[in-house]
Amino acid sequence: MSWQTYVDEHLMCDIEGNKLTAAAILGHDGSLWAQSANFPKFNPQEIAAILRDFDEPGSLAPTGLHLGGQKYMVIQGEPGAVVRGKKGPGGLCVKKTTQCLLFGLYDEPMTPGQCNMVVERLGDYLVDQGY
Repeated sequence: MSWQTYVDEHLMCDIEGNKLTAAAILGHDGSLWAQSANFPKFNPQEIAAILRDFDEPGSLAPTGLHLGGQKYMVIQGEPGAVVRGKKGPGGLCVKKTTQCLLFGLYDEPMTPGQCNMVVERLGDYLVDQGY
């Protein structure tokens, strides 16, 4: 299965009538593996800061998480595994696997829990597969 298929069919899937607004899979080196059509244009420094938070949990909390020039308030996550952010009625979830980062962005009416479930479920599957 291609990485684009994972984005299109597993991240941008329908959950109780709601879908993520954008999703992507990036390598730990910041390379783009696949993305939805409207995933924000990001810069390498933003990805480096997110990766640093996985190694140093809490490093993003003082400054916020930035993606595509947008600032998200960092909310509870799982140190070393998941970073979550909130911005107005939406937010994002970033799941780290052995080789990549999975990004899911959402807006109301999707709930944070629905976004987390979609992103983390695929992330757990990829970890089980060695990715």
